[in-house]
Amino acid sequence: MILCPLSLTTRLATLFSLLVAGLLLLLGLSLEHLIRGHFDDIDQMELTAKLSMIENLLARADSPTALDTLPRYLDDVLTSHANLSVSIRDEAGRILYAHQPEFLAPVKNGDVSPPSARWSVASHEFIGREVQQYLPLPVPAPVQVLLGLDITHHAHFLEDIRRYLWTGIAMAALLTALFGWLVARQGLAPLKRITATASRLSAERLGERLDLQATPPEMLELANAFNGMLNRLEADFQRLSEFSADIAHELRTPVSNLLTETQVALSRPRNSEEYQDTLHSNLEELERLARMIADMLFLAKADHGLLPNPAESVHLEQEVAALLEFYDALAEEKQVKMQASGVATITGDRLMLRRAIANLLSNALRHTHAGGTVTVLIESCIDAVRLSVRNIGDTIPSDQLSRLFERFHRADNIRSHHGEGAGLGLAITRSILKAHGGEITVSSNDGVTTFSLAIPHAGTQALSRWA
Repeated sequence: MILCPLSLTTRLATLFSLLVAGLLLLLGLSLEHLIRGHFDDIDQMELTAKLSMIENLLARADSPTALDTLPRYLDDVLTSHANLSVSIRDEAGRILYAHQPEFLAPVKNGDVSPPSARWSVASHEFIGREVQQYLPLPVPAPVQVLLGLDITHHAHFLEDIRRYLWTGIAMAALLTALFGWLVARQGLAPLKRITATASRLSAERLGERLDLQATPPEMLELANAFNGMLNRLEADFQRLSEFSADIAHELRTPVSNLLTETQVALSRPRNSEEYQDTLHSNLEELERLARMIADMLFLAKADHGLLPNPAESVHLEQEVAALLEFYDALAEEKQVKMQASGVATITGDRLMLRRAIANLLSNALRHTHAGGTVTVLIESCIDAVRLSVRNIGDTIPSDQLSRLFERFHRADNIRSHHGEGAGLGLAITRSILKAHGGEITVSSNDGVTTFSLAIPHAGTQALSRWA
C-alpha cells in the first residue's frame, strides 16, 4: 500500500499542533500532580486531627465506669463529623465502638491494607488509617482504632479538573492544528509562487523571473538561486539555439555544393575527366564535412569528460618547432615570418596540445598581414607554463574578444575576409586547455593580437580531475 506523501503545509501544521499538545499535556500532568498532592496533604492533616480527637476521648477511659460511658462521649463528638467512620476493637477483636462501620468493610475484609489505605464504597472515596492505642485502665488494655475519612468531594473536584483539563488540551490541540495550517499555508505562499513560475516556464517563456521585492528574507536566497538558474538556462538555451542554427548553416553549404555539383554532372552525359573533376570537388566537400563532424565529436567528448588522459612529457619547444616547419610553406606563401623562443616541458597529452597550438598558429597566419611576423613565446613560470602566440593584423573589437571561444562564432568582418574555418578551432583549443587544467586568454590592441595559454606543470593531474 503506497501512501500519498503529506504536503509541507500539513506536515508543519501537524508538527506544530503535536508540539503544542505535548507542552499542554506536560503542563496538565504537572498541574494535576500538584492539585492531587495538595488535596492529599489536606486529607492527611484532617485524618490526623480526627485521630488525635479520638485518642483524647480514649484517654478519658481510665476506669471501668469511664469505659462504659466512652461510647456516649464518642457519639456526642462524632455526630457532627458525618464524613468520618470509626471502629474500635479490643485485643480479642470485639467491637467496643463503631460509627458508620459500613464504610469500613473493605478494610475489615482485607481488601485494602492500612495505613494510608484508599478505598471506595457506594460511590464514596475514603482514605483510612489504623493505629493501636492503650486504654488508661488500672491494667492498660490495647485497642485497635480504625478511621475512615470520606474524601468524595475532593475526588469529584479532581475528576472535574481532569475532565476540563483534558477537554481543553484536546480543543487547544485542534485549534492549534487549524491555525497552524492557516499560518503555514500563508507562510509558504512564496514557495507556491516559485512553483507557479516554474510551471509556466517553457522554451518560449524562459524570461520569467521571481519578484524579489515580494519575497520574504528567509526565501530571498532561494529566489536568487532560482532566478540565477533561470538566467543560466536562458543563456544555455540561447547558445544551444545558436549552436543548432550554426550547425545547420555550416552543414547546409557543403551539402548544397554536393547536390549542385552532382545535379550539374548528371544533367548531361560527360566524359571521364569531367566526372573525375566532379568527384574531386565532392571529395573536398566531404572532407570538410568529415573535419567538421570530427571537431563536433571532439567537443562533445570534451564536454562529457571523455577525452583520453595519457601522462607523457611534452617538450613544447619541439612541438612548436615541428608546427613552424609544417606551416613554413603557407607562411612563405603569405609572406609572413614565424619565430619562436623559450623552452619548457609539461606533462599531458602531446597530440591534443599540438592541436591546440596548431589552431593558434593557423589562426595567426590567417589574420597576419603580408610582411608581418607571428611570434611564439614559451615561458616557464612557478605555477604554470605560458605559451603566447602573437601576430600583427586587424584589431579584434573588444566586444568580440569574449565570444571568440564560442563554437561557430566568427566576427562578420573576419568571416567576410577569411572564410576557411568553421569557427570551432578556438573552442577546441579552450577545451584542450580545460582538460589540462589550464586556461586561454586573448588580447588585441593596436593591431597586435596575442593568445596566451597557461598550462599547469602537473597537467596530467588536472586532466584526471577534469575527466
